[in-house]
Amino acid sequence: MTERIHATYWLETGVDPQQAADVIAGEQSSGTFVALPNETPELKARAGARVERLAVLGHSDTPSLSGGVQAKRYTQCMLELSWPIENFGASLPNLMSTVAGNLFELRQVSGLRLKDLQLPASFAAAYPGPAFGIDGTRRLSGVTRGPLIGTIIKPSVGLSPQETAEQVKQLVAGGIDFIKDDELQGDGPHCPFDERVRAVMRVVNEHAERTGKKVMVAFNLTGELDQMKRRHDLVLAEGGTCVMAVLNSIGLVGLHELRRHSQVPIHAHRAGWGYLTRCEALGWDYAPWQKLWRLAGADHLHVNGLRNKFSEPDDSVIAAARAVLAPATDAAPMRAMPVFSSGQTGLQAAHTYAAIGCADLIHTAGGGIFGHPHGVAAGVEALREAWIAAMEGVPLERHAERSRALAGALEFWK
Repeated sequence: MTERIHATYWLETGVDPQQAADVIAGEQSSGTFVALPNETPELKARAGARVERLAVLGHSDTPSLSGGVQAKRYTQCMLELSWPIENFGASLPNLMSTVAGNLFELRQVSGLRLKDLQLPASFAAAYPGPAFGIDGTRRLSGVTRGPLIGTIIKPSVGLSPQETAEQVKQLVAGGIDFIKDDELQGDGPHCPFDERVRAVMRVVNEHAERTGKKVMVAFNLTGELDQMKRRHDLVLAEGGTCVMAVLNSIGLVGLHELRRHSQVPIHAHRAGWGYLTRCEALGWDYAPWQKLWRLAGADHLHVNGLRNKFSEPDDSVIAAARAVLAPATDAAPMRAMPVFSSGQTGLQAAHTYAAIGCADLIHTAGGGIFGHPHGVAAGVEALREAWIAAMEGVPLERHAERSRALAGALEFWK
């Protein structure tokens, strides 16, 4: 039996829903705006997209998006389409063109959002997914239980390599598990990538020699493909255990090629995610989007954080984390590690743990660590103690009675 890709959409249209579904199916497979003599029934049966399900959800008097067919009533539906794998093979770039291409622009569409994506086993064979995932990250970081307690170098840009290394020195001395570059920190003349890596890794390696703990640092190597490979090799040569790339900047091919080259976990940043998702009537849900990037090789994936500084509600953050922790396909069980960030402190630990049911994550806090009145080490300890309380089911205030660092943090976290 032919393998098929299945995609589910929320659809709004001002025309008959079946007509809209047929137009989308044709546009994204064998059809065009007029019937062609060589688009035979046999060809359409072999290569055409198929409408698997169309369920009407409701109606409205106004369209969610402008520029489409004008109508007196608009219908909202759940639409499931499928395509034969033979249309494009096990190719993530061509898959994206098919399930998230011109269909968003069709006049018959006044709202369209990709909700789910089911892929056949052939994709797992072509794209093995993360090389390290949760288990590999724990092994390299030495954190066998609980979340990796992490932070981001701030200010985002403007620090020199030595100033960056001084921040890292405070953090590693304070017991941090994970540090990452900001996504805006690249290879500028004020803080060149090579100099930054060498300065930071001197600190990390010296600390590892003294204590046996090597802190994982995700260096942002985002750039041209040859640049990323060379930067990865420098990180590896200096003893680093992680690199970082901005997904929307390097694309699926960039990430997959980096995955093929990399010998350390890839920390995947989703900068730009808002323009793909913030309009509820357009774009992507996180679950299908992250599936492509995980198959391409992301070991860690950002999911925002509970009560974050952005516009994303908590239920969306939770759904994103659960998606990252679930197998990408039945044949690709390797899980990636969700990364919680954005306005985070220990106050979110218990709710995060309860929501996803595990601590297989990286919890990054900037101000929540650096702002501690007793210093950086106390900030790191407070966040870790908040997670211990969460996993033991102990209220923060009670746990703070035996942790001076946590007690001090509760004063400024609130």
